[in-house]
This record gives sequence, structure tokens and C-alpha cells, in this order.
Amino acid sequence: MAAQPDGNDTRLDAATFAQATESAVRHLLQPWPFANAIGAESRGMVGTGDGIHVFDDRGRRLIDAPAGMWCTNVGHRNAALADALREQALALSYNTPWYTCSPPAPALARRLAALAPGDLNHVFFTTGGSTAVETALRLIHFRNNLRGRPEKKKLLCREGGYHGSTYLSASLNGSQRRRNYMDFADDLVIRLSSPNPFRRPAGMSVGQFADHLVAEFEAAIVRHGADTIAAFFGEPIMASGGVIVPPEGYFRRIREICARHDILFVADEVVTAFGRLGHMFASESLYGIVPDMIVFAKGVTSGYFPLGGVMVSDRLLDEMRASNQADAMLAHGFTYSSHPIGCAVAMKNLDLLEGGILEHARRVAPHFQARIRTLADLPLVGEVRGAGLMACVECVADHVSNNPIGLDTEVGKRIDRHTQALGLLVRPIDHMCVLSPPLIITPEQIDELVAILREGILRTQDDLRTEGLWNG
Repeated sequence: MAAQPDGNDTRLDAATFAQATESAVRHLLQPWPFANAIGAESRGMVGTGDGIHVFDDRGRRLIDAPAGMWCTNVGHRNAALADALREQALALSYNTPWYTCSPPAPALARRLAALAPGDLNHVFFTTGGSTAVETALRLIHFRNNLRGRPEKKKLLCREGGYHGSTYLSASLNGSQRRRNYMDFADDLVIRLSSPNPFRRPAGMSVGQFADHLVAEFEAAIVRHGADTIAAFFGEPIMASGGVIVPPEGYFRRIREICARHDILFVADEVVTAFGRLGHMFASESLYGIVPDMIVFAKGVTSGYFPLGGVMVSDRLLDEMRASNQADAMLAHGFTYSSHPIGCAVAMKNLDLLEGGILEHARRVAPHFQARIRTLADLPLVGEVRGAGLMACVECVADHVSNNPIGLDTEVGKRIDRHTQALGLLVRPIDHMCVLSPPLIITPEQIDELVAILREGILRTQDDLRTEGLWNG
């Protein structure tokens, strides 16, 4: 693994945090706010990080179990990435992608093409995951317009999926409760069931559940017509949906159906790429499929610079170049497409991953999965699931119905409050706690993480019983 920082204390002082909190309340619009706090809230402050830890405004050192937001794969305060960022900024901080190019972008494109499966040999660089999905959508619609098929625009996706925050990418998201007050391109979307074995119908085996999902997929094609459906978007593992691991063979079967009906298969690997599951890309390495496109972001720079992209197959680009609409323009791009600093940081990040971090992640992942699954013996825990270095602890009211705790969004937050007091930051999603620690985590740190999470859940159980909210 790459050498870690020397551990010198760089924590911020109380006055800096106090000013930041005041400024946030007075001036900062936070993402995903509730209406009663929009533009007038401060969230938990962290000021510095080191390795797998961040330091908050109370002086606490917290294990960063979400790795920021699935992205800080090589850990915080990595000197090699900081140096790469600085060196490229001093050489060339920016160039317009409209009529110039700089060496880092084609160098990174060539390297990613060598790592991606099949004939995914081209990449369009974006600013993150949402814009990567948006770009894939625009490319798909452009392709069908070139082919004289403007009616082939609908998009298959799944309940529980998360694909972004732009208008089109957010239209693919599940979690209907959050959609009540937002607008979406619902006329383009065909939403299918979540491939969550834990929530399969009673009396149905996992194998039968897989058959059920495939039958639902095929029925949707029959109902809407393959000539109206452009693409399927799917995460190999649904990350923000609660680390949903689909049944064995599900993706291969969906891929085959898509190929038969000229429906593009887009693998959303914004979370699963660049080591989260032990490989640069998971689609072929773990699921045996070669998608038509792969969208990525997050771990490509380990969060040190905003960068994302879309890997596109040779077949699709050859087809577009051969179109008789030679003057048609793909009128799409971003000011920060192919940003030289982002691409330079990604190149160094790939060096670190290939230099030992990927191997380390594969080595410690079985220990992580084994230890996190020991939490399944707690009465509040309905299921512990995951793969690689990502996992979810889902809480339930009882083990007969497996219904979520009645408090819904509060249970995960309650656990997170307790674990923060003990030295662990988790990501609460409704009644679930999601974990995706930096890939550099050690077995000893995994043991510490699980011990703290166990205590946090035990304390939450006690709180719920005391308050008469749960009698498990």
C-alpha cells in the first residue's frame, strides 16, 4: 500500500468551527434539505482527516466508515494524491475542452480503456456521478435520434436504485417518498421491483425470486414494446438503496434479454468501481457481463477531485460515425469535462490502487464481511448483507414480518449518534446503517469498527425500549 501521512495533528480550532457553523446557518444551502430548514442549517462539522479517520468539531477522532460518500478509497490525507493535484495545478490548472485538449485526459482515457471490460475503449469525462449518468442518457437518446428512432427513449430502472441528482439522472431514482415534492421525467421511466432477496415475497426461494424478477423485466418489454425502450440502468450492487446484492445470475440474465431486444445495458459503477468490490470494475470481474456503457465517479480520484465518466463501447461509436446524419452534433459537454487536474489525480490514484491497495482490499474484505455479519444476532437487526468493502445493517421491528422499525428515518440516525460518541461515523439511511470504509482499513480497525457499531445498536435498543417505541 502507499505510505500514509505521518499523523501530525492538523485538527482545526474551536473558533474556526464556530465561524463555519454560523456561516453555514446564515449563507449555505446544504444538499437534500427539508423545507423547514432549507438555507438555515448547520450539519455535523468535520475539519481534517488522516487515513481512515476524520476529526470533528468536538475533537473526536471518528472512523470514517462511509469513506465520505463511498469515495475516499485510499483514505484521507494521502500525500501522493495531494502532490499530484498540486503539480498539475502548477503545470496547467485548466483548459477549455471545447477546442483544446491536455495530456492528462487522453492518458487517463487510454488507461481506463485497458482496464474496462470488452470493447469499452472510449470515455467521456464529466464532473461526477450525476453528470456521468446524464451523459450516458444524452448519448443514448442521441444514438436513437441518429438511427431515426425517436420513439425509442424509455429507460428501465429499479425501485431502490440511485443514479444522481440532475433532472434526467434523478428520474431513474427509486425511494418514492423523497420524490413527492420534486419533478421528474416520469414519461421516460419504467421502474421495476428492487432485486432485494430480503424483501422477496413470502414463501419464495431466492432462485424463484430471481425468476420472478426476470419475468417482470420481460413483461415490461412486452407491455411497453422493445421499440420504445432505449436502455436499462442498473447498479451491480445498489449502494444508497441499502447495499442490495441481487440474486446469483440475475445480471447475466438481464444482460441477455437486453441484447435480444436492442436495449442498451448501462452498468452504474459509480460506487462499485475502483476497488470497492476488490476490482477496478465489477461488471465482468464479478458478474460476468460486458455492458454497453459503464458510468463511474467517486473512487476514480478517491474523492480528491470531482471527476466522473462514461465508458462507451466501440460498437456504439462505430454505429454513430456510420450514420447518414453526418452533421448531427452531440450538443453536450461541461466546462470541466476532461479537467487536467482531475485526470492527473485519477492517474496517481490508479497507481496507488494497482500498487497494493486493491490487493489489500481483496485480502481484508472476507474479514470485514465475516465480522460485520456477527451483528445479525442483535434483536434489532433484521439482516446484515454486503460484498467486498461495503455492507448494510438493516433494522426491523420484528423477525416475523421483517418490517422496518416504525420510526423509519430515526433509527439509523439514533445509531449514528451513539456510534459518533464512541468514535465511529456511519451512514444512516432510514432504518439502515451503511458502511463502505476506506480500502486501506486493517483487520484490527475492522474489529474496532464492528465493536463500536455493536455497542451503538445495543444503546439504541435500550433507548427504544425505554421510550416505549419497541419491545423487541
